[in-house]
Amino acid sequence: MLDADLTIIGGGLVGAAIAWGLARIGVKPLVLDGSDLDLRASRANFALVWVQGKGLHSPHYALWSDKSAKMWPTMAAALYEDSGIDVGLIQHGGFTFALSDEELEAIRADMECIASETAGDAPAYEVLNECQTRECLTQIGPDVVGSIYSPADGHVNALRLFHALHAAMIRRGVSYRPNHRVDAIQPVTGGFILRGDGFSILSKKIVLAAGLDNERLAPMVRLSCPLKRSKGQILVTEKCNPFLPCLSPTIRQTDEGGIMIGDSEETDTTSIASSSDISAVLASRAVRVFPILADLNVVRSWTGFRVKTADGVPIYDHSARHPGAFLVACHSGVTLAANHALVVAPQIAASDLSKDLSSFSARRFHAEQIA
Repeated sequence: MLDADLTIIGGGLVGAAIAWGLARIGVKPLVLDGSDLDLRASRANFALVWVQGKGLHSPHYALWSDKSAKMWPTMAAALYEDSGIDVGLIQHGGFTFALSDEELEAIRADMECIASETAGDAPAYEVLNECQTRECLTQIGPDVVGSIYSPADGHVNALRLFHALHAAMIRRGVSYRPNHRVDAIQPVTGGFILRGDGFSILSKKIVLAAGLDNERLAPMVRLSCPLKRSKGQILVTEKCNPFLPCLSPTIRQTDEGGIMIGDSEETDTTSIASSSDISAVLASRAVRVFPILADLNVVRSWTGFRVKTADGVPIYDHSARHPGAFLVACHSGVTLAANHALVVAPQIAASDLSKDLSSFSARRFHAEQIA
């Protein structure tokens, strides 16, 4: 049986960010990962470093997102130093577009609520009418009635980020083992026995960062990770010269030239297949925002299952019954990567999650059930 001091179950964006963060402070964990055909959010995400609109009725989440976005330049520089890979971080702000007065009013109301709930500490934003939006972006379509702009938002290259985290953690001495799905976790004196097909590992501490699989693994160490099924679809156009001088949560031009379009959620399916009906709706709305997109060909489409908790807010937990077992689950794996590497990883190394993270415990779901 192999012995390990600390094992991370899951090598996606969350697990890799924590592993790299641990390695930076001298802790070299073992990372057990699944296969390339697993339902990975890490390879299917929109790659936003996004804070606008985050944390409605959850001010701790709004401020946590903002904190990570502010630390992203530090993280990107450190990742480049360790991996030699530029993840393409751009933080020039972002727009959320409204195609009706009702949409604009609903978004404005949400932003005002977040500002109030955070006592004004949430990122700044502006509500722009149609004329003001057009002054910023001359190519918007006539159906755009206004927008919300926040200077805090940005994006990265998703695949290069995933590659950089893996390259950086391995160069820092992390042991990475793909195709090691953990079937069972057995708490024992002095740690945990992890079992899978052809392997058995005794680890003093463990971190559950297995995305969708956290829901299955969590009860094995007396933790909880209630997830909501959330499937999203993305379209990508052919590459073209830069013409979108802005970013939005549904339309972005990558640093390689393609336009990514995504704004869907299915909660009643287990199929990974793309839907032509959803593709048509995504394309139609995108063209209403930027008519020039009608001249581009869609070259590929994919779907992915988000790691979205039951209430959409991240979960950070340390098992009270089995100390040494930690759990991290979130939808915003890109936005929160800086927090995971630079804040959460050192706390896991110290075996003590800070009180600031107590609001993110899954105990909140049980409290709601009791109430």
